[in-house]
Amino acid sequence: MALNSNEKKKILLVDDDEIHLTTAELFLKNDYELHKAKSGSEALEFLENSKPAPNLIMLDVIMPNMTGWEVFKRIRAIDHLKNVPIVFLTSEDEEADKKRAFKMGAADYIIKPFNFTDLKRRIKDIVK
Repeated sequence: MALNSNEKKKILLVDDDEIHLTTAELFLKNDYELHKAKSGSEALEFLENSKPAPNLIMLDVIMPNMTGWEVFKRIRAIDHLKNVPIVFLTSEDEEADKKRAFKMGAADYIIKPFNFTDLKRRIKDIVK
């Protein structure tokens, strides 16, 4: 089902840090329909029951119990989510992590702390 021009694109924010979730929500809520998850398992539960799928998933790498890398793999194993763009949003600034993310098929890899104007532009480019 196609979105009409008035419908907001849906984004799932996954981060165990409430401050990051709240800050991103405040900055993005006027332009996007936002959903939040504080863990990988919470995100997967939301995604398995979410129809239609979100237009974008923003995923932290370092989380307790299940890393963003594992969540990414599990998301890609769900048929209706195989093509949903996933952006890693993380404090991990190692070149090897960036390469790993893009090799896995991530749409982007954004380092925290980030510039919100730049973040908004990059999200817009991905979901258009």
